[in-house]
Amino acid sequence: MDMLWNGWGDPAEAAPLPETVTGLLRDWLGVTPRTAAPLALEELPVPATGLDTAARQALADAVRGEEHVRTDAETRVRHTRGKSTPDLLRIRHGDLDDLPEAVVLPGGHDDVLAVLRACADLGLAVVPFGGGTSVVGGLAPAGERPFVALDLRRMNRLLDVDPVSRTATLEPGLRAPEAEALLAGHGFTLGHFPQSYEWASIGGFAATRSSGQASAGHGRFDEMVLGLTLATPQGTLDTGRAPRSAAGPDLRQLFLGSEGAFGVITSVTVRVRPRSAARRYEGWRFASFDTGAAALRRLAQDGPRPTVLRLSDETETLIGLAQPDAIGTALDGGQDAGCLAVVGFEGTEEDTALRREQAAAVLRDCGGTPLGEDPGQRWAEGRYSAPYLRDSLLDAGAFAETLETAAFWSRIPGLYAAVRDALTSTLTDAGTPPLVMCHISHVYENGASLYFTVVSAQGEDPVAHWTRAKHAANEAILAAGGTISHHHGVGTDHRDWYLREAGPLGVAALHAVKRSLDPQGLLNPGVLLPAD
Repeated sequence: MDMLWNGWGDPAEAAPLPETVTGLLRDWLGVTPRTAAPLALEELPVPATGLDTAARQALADAVRGEEHVRTDAETRVRHTRGKSTPDLLRIRHGDLDDLPEAVVLPGGHDDVLAVLRACADLGLAVVPFGGGTSVVGGLAPAGERPFVALDLRRMNRLLDVDPVSRTATLEPGLRAPEAEALLAGHGFTLGHFPQSYEWASIGGFAATRSSGQASAGHGRFDEMVLGLTLATPQGTLDTGRAPRSAAGPDLRQLFLGSEGAFGVITSVTVRVRPRSAARRYEGWRFASFDTGAAALRRLAQDGPRPTVLRLSDETETLIGLAQPDAIGTALDGGQDAGCLAVVGFEGTEEDTALRREQAAAVLRDCGGTPLGEDPGQRWAEGRYSAPYLRDSLLDAGAFAETLETAAFWSRIPGLYAAVRDALTSTLTDAGTPPLVMCHISHVYENGASLYFTVVSAQGEDPVAHWTRAKHAANEAILAAGGTISHHHGVGTDHRDWYLREAGPLGVAALHAVKRSLDPQGLLNPGVLLPAD
């Protein structure tokens, strides 16, 4: 199944907002219903492909079949940009500036190499396309060069499982649920469950340094990767032949997070773990965000480490965004819901029970009040529904978007305040005062990530409003000592701030890598690094 072309996921999963929520949007934020419906797919002004017969044949030869080169309007629209709110608003209004000339579907590593050779001869750029879930401009190349979308969905096999070493090798086009199902047949799990889980791909996880909601226990995706194979315009690269090595710099780390700018990931070897026999999710209440953050820090630093560990601030808790199916209601039905922490444990029955008991003692000592399993279970059941909620908010005339960052623990309070202030002041000045919510989404011994959700009226030009607010937030992030992205990636949206974060010498080193592997600048131009 393809994802909804002008929204998220499966259209059957979307639901209109209840009247209580639309009333809150109207009364709190001045949201008014849309005056016009978005364009239908058949109404979009899709230009014909610019590829001539010879170019299409060259691409078909590369992937061994004309049926694997698609130039029809619908397929090209479905591969235009990603799924950020500006992406959706633009496509709904017929903006097709980032339309690919064709969608090419390779069947394996050799096909990818052949496509890169053909595109070099034809002067076409190449944008690797996995699940299409980017929210930072990772699928919208910069510059005037025509490009093809390299859709990796045919490369969807489990290539190898090593039960002794507990490793598996996966092709990049495997969507996460398919990968989990295949691994489950061998008794294993990857344990990577980001919010995009239902649609994102294995290759995309590696290319963006994805971080799943169970990262406190299972780690980030880049920590799971033991080896990568890449196809580049200059040939094949294989990295990783042991779990750890002192044989020079680790080249895996160069390509993890490279977002298709240096090469196309064609296989990923990951560590896997036995499937969990027990899963327990529960809720805890803290009086303030600072108090809850201190409790999370204590667990992250001194243990026991839960598998899932999250904390919503007062606003997010009051609105109910921590539990999407309960949006608009406070935990206790009052106006002082405090802050909700979701704590989850996975593993053997014995280990899960022990860690849960030990963590409960720490959380109580830090001022937490147990709320039982219901809040945790409701979070677990609705953990992938937030993007659908975003689309429903758009349909109702509201603007909703997210951004995230990370910093060391000592900088978290200042970073939290700086980003909230930047978003609130910029959008208020634009005439669309926002509701700004935040949660700690991932924790480490030395720091944590902050995930912000912003809701406002759309105003006359919502994309322009958000662009100004996002830029202000990006400036605040760098000034407060945060990283420009913890898990969404760089894309074109974060590129200029990433360059400042990396510094001139670091950027020069990355440009040297780009020139070595992709001298014509074919791969995802303008993503991660400026286009030549």
